[in-house]
Amino acid sequence: MDQSSANVDIKKKQQEAPTPQNTPIFSAPINSSSEEMETIQTPGTREAILANNPQLMSLLQGRLGGLVSSTNHLSPEVRRRVKGLKSLQRKHTALEVEFQKEIMALEKKYLEKYTPLYQKRAEYISGKAEPTDAEVEEGASDDEEEKDKDDDDDEAAAEKVEGIPEFWLTALKSHPQFSELITEKDEGALKHLVDIRLSYFEKPGFRLDFEFSPNDYFTNNILSKTYYYQEEPGYGGDFVYDHAEGTKIEWKEGKDLSITVETKKQRHKGTNKTRVVKKTVPAETFFSFFTPPVAPEDEEEIEDEDEDIDEKLEIDYGLGEEFKDNLVPRAVDWFTGKALQYQGDDQYDDDFDYEDDEDEEDEDEDEDDDDDDDDVPAKDEKAPECKQQ
Repeated sequence: MDQSSANVDIKKKQQEAPTPQNTPIFSAPINSSSEEMETIQTPGTREAILANNPQLMSLLQGRLGGLVSSTNHLSPEVRRRVKGLKSLQRKHTALEVEFQKEIMALEKKYLEKYTPLYQKRAEYISGKAEPTDAEVEEGASDDEEEKDKDDDDDEAAAEKVEGIPEFWLTALKSHPQFSELITEKDEGALKHLVDIRLSYFEKPGFRLDFEFSPNDYFTNNILSKTYYYQEEPGYGGDFVYDHAEGTKIEWKEGKDLSITVETKKQRHKGTNKTRVVKKTVPAETFFSFFTPPVAPEDEEEIEDEDEDIDEKLEIDYGLGEEFKDNLVPRAVDWFTGKALQYQGDDQYDDDFDYEDDEDEEDEDEDEDDDDDDDDVPAKDEKAPECKQQ
């Protein structure tokens, strides 16, 4: 075979080779396998890619087949011991499942202990009750006490305020994730949010209840969002997110925040008359939280679904967990902004000030550079300036 024929064959093989494609993988425990690690299927992404690329499918099957039979090269005695290890792993998985169930039971137990505190919190926020002097003293910090003394004269002249106005709206807007969901139009409705409650039920999962005072936007007193887990725990014993359900919001006429009405003028070509056509389109709103995304059940519908459905499911699941684990338990810290100090690595910023030390070292180096530059001719004096840029 001559050199030209070889080059043609190489180019042909390169054209036939499957093109690598990136596919999203869940970081949250959504729809994972139960006991043994299996191929995780993501609707609308992996199946479509593999179905449209037989060569990639064949390649993956070959590699997976090699992994499954990777113990065939071992001696019978070693393979027997590996099977023994698998038996131990199954027992370990069973204990992990038991561990997760006990954690869930413990969460339910302590929620019953938290509930009286949450009920008092709701009464203080709504103005139905006032905190005791002992509670005020215990909850006050030095800075607050000093400020309270300065404001004593202003309290008499101030108007009487009932409860803590816009408590939950302020807490939500302080939270980085929830603040991104709240539009200016949403604030009018969220001002009437008087409580957020958490509850568990017999099946794995939890419910969030959002209580609203009478308002001009919807007739619902309570909007609920329920998150369900799969009956069988996933790999590692964790509960696996299955789906979520939300309350249908009964919007008052002309107050639906989930849609926007667009008006357009149309001119008839024959009569030259104009008419106004109104069209409703979806609008961004916090209240879309109560209409969770739904994964398609029929494989034929996958192609018609939004390609980002997996990402939307994961985000929705994460919001529910954030409500459950952070916002509801520490609402007052989000209201005051204290909770922001403990987000990510920011909690260490107040304890360590590495930047100042680095700045001092940089200043010392700059001073040394300046001393060295004293003997440099005037035409080179611009060099340090360029270095700072």
